Amino acid sequence: MNYKCVIFDCDGVLVDSELITAKVLVKMANNLGLQLDLDLFAKEFMGRSLNDIMQHLDILTNGHLPSNFESEYRRLTYKAFSTELKPIEGIQTVLQNLKIPFCVASSGPLEKIKNNLTTTGLIDSFQDSIFSCYEIQRWKPNPDIFLHAAKNMGFTPNECAVIEDSTVGVQAARAGGFDVFMYAKNGHIHDVGMQEAIVFENMSELGVLLARSISN
Repeated sequence: MNYKCVIFDCDGVLVDSELITAKVLVKMANNLGLQLDLDLFAKEFMGRSLNDIMQHLDILTNGHLPSNFESEYRRLTYKAFSTELKPIEGIQTVLQNLKIPFCVASSGPLEKIKNNLTTTGLIDSFQDSIFSCYEIQRWKPNPDIFLHAAKNMGFTPNECAVIEDSTVGVQAARAGGFDVFMYAKNGHIHDVGMQEAIVFENMSELGVLLARSISN
């Protein structure tokens, strides 16, 4: 496939935020009397929207999720991101070598995406090509965020490659008619089969895969 545009997820693909986020949410959940660990959290919630996660936690706490849960989560993650957040290893080289347009499409709020890209020094690579599920009020596995990004970039789904790292993200992209490259850090593929995504384990592999797909 000769791609004309690349659409990147943000958390776990551009910025190494998911472990930071998971630690905050697990600690907050366990403070409410739940017994979650990082492995269980990754299996059940990775890639899902915060609203989705909060709904599940509300059920697990029998409707006793505090009204300030989201604001406290935002406060704690922003604090942690300011000192701990780093770009995914090798992503700067991938972006620098791309010869076609690219953008980011994420489930997070626009302000959060921009803050995280700024903290990690990636913001200049994206300029205004940043799209959030909060803009359209549709979240993965619904494909609309990727369709929204592709349309605004001026391309059709079959002209775009999506870079994801979660099951729901892959499901969303495939539902929209996109080819998907899945970043399986440390070989962790979750429940996604090879038939649904092209799996790679480090960003140097992605650079090679994209170069071949763009030049062919």
